[in-house]
Amino acid sequence: MTNAQYCAFLNAKASASDPLALWNSNMSGTTSGGYGEGGISRSGSGPYTYTVNAGMANQPVVFVTWYDTLRFANWLDNGQGNGSTESGSYTLLGGTPTPSNYSTISRNPGAQWFLPNENEWYKAAYYDPTLNSGSGGYWGYPTWSNTAPIWELSTSTGPNPGSNSANFYDPALGFSVTGSTNVTQSQDYLTDVGAYPNAVSAYGTLDQGGDVFQWNEALIGSYRGLRGGNWDGDSYDLASSFRDDDAPTIEDASIGFRVAEIPEPGSLVMLLGFAVAALLYYWRKHV
Repeated sequence: MTNAQYCAFLNAKASASDPLALWNSNMSGTTSGGYGEGGISRSGSGPYTYTVNAGMANQPVVFVTWYDTLRFANWLDNGQGNGSTESGSYTLLGGTPTPSNYSTISRNPGAQWFLPNENEWYKAAYYDPTLNSGSGGYWGYPTWSNTAPIWELSTSTGPNPGSNSANFYDPALGFSVTGSTNVTQSQDYLTDVGAYPNAVSAYGTLDQGGDVFQWNEALIGSYRGLRGGNWDGDSYDLASSFRDDDAPTIEDASIGFRVAEIPEPGSLVMLLGFAVAALLYYWRKHV
């Protein structure tokens, strides 16, 4: 999801107070001398007002926990506005940033908006029903290719014309946004959602490779799943063979998320935001 989308969520659900810690101070980015990838600032001492940092509305929101993503999905499932963050697609108990049922949370039956599970994410990124004479198969990368994406110097907004390119780090060439191997904490290394409009999966999904890792529902030990690679990793992280995971409480400059929707019966309208997903799901174009 983008900073603009998450900012609307914060103003709806974390304005009077923020007991669930939906906002992280690192989201302030360079406005407080922090990480350049942070795209949402907060003013006031309660009530709060949240605003998107200049030029970052369409970049993926980062510094979100796995629980933040479920609460965002619940909010969508409950019609936004003052909709609940603790029930709906997922049941979160305890009323605290880390729910008391943290180890057993799973998607509820009938969920319309949700964090994709790993299989849903994977199929949308790599599967192509036209391969193998129409019997279907999987590409190695989410760019409709078995060849690793090509590094190209990009701008934060694009567009970048390559059909097999993404925002990632090349040990020899550096970061896609700066073209340098040097790291500056206040630098924004993210690109806008859709900055690589020609680098799509067979299903037409965008940004499933590079920019930010994306949370999924997978439970891996006590950790939760991540897929897709990021601006700070090399092209191998984008491959179908690579999976990652982290503590669900982690908030990082290289981790964001996308949500999926089961459309209303008869509706085949693609939502604005991130992308289409596997056969039965239509995805929001980011995160």
